Amino acid sequence: MLPRHSAVTLEQVARQAGVSRATVSRIVNGVSTVDPALAERVNVVVKQLGYVPNLSARSLASRRAGAVALVVPEDVERFFGDPFFGALVAGIQGKMRGSGFLLDVLIAADDPRQTSDLLLGGKVDAAILFSHRIEQSFMSTMSASLPVVLAGRPTAATEPTCHYVDVDNRGGAELVTRHLLERGHRRIAMVRGPEDSPAAADRLQGYLDAHEAAGIETGPIVAGDFTSAGGVAAAEQLLDESGWTAVFAANDLMAIGAIGVLRTRGLRIPEDIAVAGFDDVPSAADTVPPLTTVRQPSREQGAALAETALALVAGEPVEQGQVLATDLIVRAST
Repeated sequence: MLPRHSAVTLEQVARQAGVSRATVSRIVNGVSTVDPALAERVNVVVKQLGYVPNLSARSLASRRAGAVALVVPEDVERFFGDPFFGALVAGIQGKMRGSGFLLDVLIAADDPRQTSDLLLGGKVDAAILFSHRIEQSFMSTMSASLPVVLAGRPTAATEPTCHYVDVDNRGGAELVTRHLLERGHRRIAMVRGPEDSPAAADRLQGYLDAHEAAGIETGPIVAGDFTSAGGVAAAEQLLDESGWTAVFAANDLMAIGAIGVLRTRGLRIPEDIAVAGFDDVPSAADTVPPLTTVRQPSREQGAALAETALALVAGEPVEQGQVLATDLIVRAST
């Protein structure tokens, strides 16, 4: 172990680990193509010696900023109030830890132009975008100037220029709708998400796919906004209609909001109305009754977003699109 006052260098790490300086550099920079066993050996030495990358020197040498921006074109209340976003951020931060890159979070709901200026000012090396509620001109400018990775399927306009990591929203929605059909429901309502959200569009399509495959007409479909309040409003609207015996909400927050309304109206769940959601947020298992939902791998998606961004910065070949599997979680609400 070196004395505490000594500044540990890459060369010292390389010598003790029995590898080249270049190999140590690739590992501490988070390059994913290094052999995992070799990376583990080097990381053990890094920890033993207390090596800390010199970010300033590395930035000067590589002409990199040493930072990745996480751009959230949502309002602050929605971002911090939705557990889905928290899980994604945890996955991103977990993958970036030890990479030598900082994560800069930009809440960009109000002023895309100011956000664009910040991103193009040389302060970041790549951008991860959480939402598609942005102007196409903003997306085009960003992707032409630095690596951009989308959290979710891109729209047709952005697909040629952007990498993305999505989850199987369509397949997951079909799974949960088919589950409700198999439980004997023949008129299933749906609370869809925002019209400008590709994830919401895919979940609606999965709901439609299940009905088409079963040869059964859909129940009423009402608008939602992915918030608990939106679920409350949608449930109140649905109660003006008759004949439906189950509801699939396009995310858990809306499903939880709907459950509150249904219980207030004296309806039993699932005896009178079955309820299902999508996301499997932590509170889904604590609703009364616990919520049937579709689990999406949010932390894994966040890790894949960070890994893609870091690989693009390093100039490594990266698959343009990744789609992660979803799972049906059956609980007492259906």
